[in-house]
Amino acid sequence: MFTNYLKVAWRNILKSKGFSLINITGLAAGITCFLLISLYVMDELSYDRFYKNADRIYRVNSFIKFGGNELNMAVSSDPMGPTLKKDYPQVEEFTRIYTFASIFIKKGAEYINELKVAHVDSTFFSVFSLPVIAGDTKSALDFPNTVVINETSAKKYFGSAEAAIGKTLETGVKETVLYKVTAVIKDIPRHSHFNFDFLFSMDNVDYQFGNFLSHNFYTYILLQPGTDPKAFQKNLDELTVKYALAQAQQFIKVESMEDFEKSGNRLKYELMPLKKIHLYSALYPELGVNGNVQYIYIFSAIALFTLLIACINFMNLSTARSANRAKEVGIRKVLGTNRGTLIRQFLAESTLMAFIAMLVSVLVVYLVLPLFNTISAKQLLYADLINWKFISLAFCLPLLVGMLAGSYPAFFLSRFKPIAVLKGKIANGTKGSVLRSGLVVFQFWISISMIIGTIVVYRQLSFIQNTNIGFKKEQVLVVDGLGPISNSQAFKNEVLNLQGVVSGTLTNYLPVENSSRSDNSFSTSPVMSMTNAVSMQNWVVDENYVPTMGMEIVKGRNFSKDFGADSTAIIINEKTASLIGFDDPLGKKLYEGDPTDPSNQRVYTIIGVVKNFNFESLHKNIGPLSLILGENTAGAAFRVQTADLSQMLTNLGSIWKKMAPGLPFKYRFLDESFNEMYKDEQRIGKIAFMFSIIAIVIGCLGLFGLSTFIAEQRTKEIGIRKVLGASVSNLVGMLSKDFLWMILIAFVIAVPIAWYFMNKWISDFAYRTELSWWIFAVAGLTALSIALLTVSFQAIRAALMNPTRSLRSE
Repeated sequence: MFTNYLKVAWRNILKSKGFSLINITGLAAGITCFLLISLYVMDELSYDRFYKNADRIYRVNSFIKFGGNELNMAVSSDPMGPTLKKDYPQVEEFTRIYTFASIFIKKGAEYINELKVAHVDSTFFSVFSLPVIAGDTKSALDFPNTVVINETSAKKYFGSAEAAIGKTLETGVKETVLYKVTAVIKDIPRHSHFNFDFLFSMDNVDYQFGNFLSHNFYTYILLQPGTDPKAFQKNLDELTVKYALAQAQQFIKVESMEDFEKSGNRLKYELMPLKKIHLYSALYPELGVNGNVQYIYIFSAIALFTLLIACINFMNLSTARSANRAKEVGIRKVLGTNRGTLIRQFLAESTLMAFIAMLVSVLVVYLVLPLFNTISAKQLLYADLINWKFISLAFCLPLLVGMLAGSYPAFFLSRFKPIAVLKGKIANGTKGSVLRSGLVVFQFWISISMIIGTIVVYRQLSFIQNTNIGFKKEQVLVVDGLGPISNSQAFKNEVLNLQGVVSGTLTNYLPVENSSRSDNSFSTSPVMSMTNAVSMQNWVVDENYVPTMGMEIVKGRNFSKDFGADSTAIIINEKTASLIGFDDPLGKKLYEGDPTDPSNQRVYTIIGVVKNFNFESLHKNIGPLSLILGENTAGAAFRVQTADLSQMLTNLGSIWKKMAPGLPFKYRFLDESFNEMYKDEQRIGKIAFMFSIIAIVIGCLGLFGLSTFIAEQRTKEIGIRKVLGASVSNLVGMLSKDFLWMILIAFVIAVPIAWYFMNKWISDFAYRTELSWWIFAVAGLTALSIALLTVSFQAIRAALMNPTRSLRSE
């Protein structure tokens, strides 16, 4: 019986090649979108799940609000892990990660700037289970000057993993340190929220143990089996009062945590499950580029709706062609076929089409996967197409799509009464189909909503690019890795002599997110209190920083070599000036450090106020910030203005090669780093645009097929109207007006829903564009124009037909 269903289904597909092609193409497009986004979603949901004890691993996050500054951080203090392990038996083990920008490792006569480096505790591998290739990770980091490297690095420096064991790596340029390779691990899988090539011993980190107020370590704890993390939160609150508040009381007048919080401040530590870090954490600073669970919801909705649009096409076209199948149904019923058999037959047809569409979709996914990786910034592999999850999805999806797409046509067509059908009492037209009209409205509601969303995303990105951020990001060349150069000032001076270089500054503090950061607490009197404290970022810069970055001094002056006392001078931004409360901040004092130890307290004089500038993402409001004069030779930035940038970079590379032989030359442009902050938004804009086009194309395929069939069914009516004097425009309008109303209804439904969700999305930005009325008008007109063009093609064709042929047709 099943074989018979398939034979009949195949014959019906071949019998109506045009409609079958439209149906299969629409389903294939919808399934392709669904499969691509499913690959994306499955990839995002797989992070950090490969660790043996992933369910019991938690990171300690810090949430601090003090002195007008708010810090939500993925790091905590260096004694956090050891203290939790010592005081609370629920903690089975802890480990910490201490990161730094990069490290130079010598290979032959050259130095390689390695970026994926970290110091970790000897307990690291007791928390994070990673496969070992050579050596023993249990004791690999028990002593100073030891390092565990991954397989790729072992081959890079020593030829093989086995050859690396016992060998040494020479790190640093000015001051070298030798590290003994004690173990080699497999490369950390890409589905990890951190990815390091080198894990150095924590014993080589120079820090003062016991400082609960300095937050520089990523702390992970492994809880004992059965421990409730929510209940354990009370222990973190207890630890905060016992240790952190006690240390803070040495610097600030505060009696209790209640007093601290009543003043609007906050100091809290919270556990975050390891499995949730990638999608749910957007703290500072993260160890890698995290995802966003909101985008998982958005992309999943796009995938589902695109697939639904394709299924709706199938329903529409199948029910629209009901008259063509009516006699078949009537004859089958007269010959004794029951309704159940007819339903199974129609479902077999839709499922067969879905399987054909799935084969096409898998081929398309295979071909476009590299392009999708580029658009989505993923690293999906062809191997992902043959894992059990994808194969299961590819097998089950056509069954579900076939049942969904064919369900209504099957039940609709199988209910025809044979007597009425054979007497010709089944209406030939489809004009009055409320359900079909509703499905078309649903299709274009989704399409219009996606167009609105795409426009809003690109408009917000344009707003970010063109808004006044308080500094000039264009034409600023950043040179990283100056630390090893013996004389950074000489390097800067030589670069300034190049044609096209306008100005330059020595600093590694840049007004973009994830640049260097240093947060300090100041007060307006020697003794810090809850009312005179201000917490802010404190950047070490030279006298050329402000002009090179194109910033504006609104009060006072910039640093200058003409003023010898500028070593104790400080420049604050407008936000800081508003927080400290002075009518005129110039000449006022700011105090930093321990008030009980004058030798450890620094006093600064405010000499200038710089206009507020966005030094973080526009998702955030501008916070308090200060600039102090000092030596910061880790990096340099140059403002350039030249018509021959390539030649200037070549000359700059020559200077680098002369002054830093063997060191890699690395540069970037500030506006590129600025754009990096919004790559998630750029990615979602590209994906939304791509799938909006596909959704519209699928919808238009359905409209094309539907309008073709309607024109065929009304051929005789068109001929009569034309003989009676109807013009081509009258006939086109007659055939198009029903579709016009459907699009208008879809527009009316889409506008408020799209406004709600897009307003919610842009509210995540502290600085955002407005949802102007024209955005919705453009989206509606775009969908309307495309739909009318699709329908009009068939309408004009029918209207131009010779009326003699029309009147002879049946």
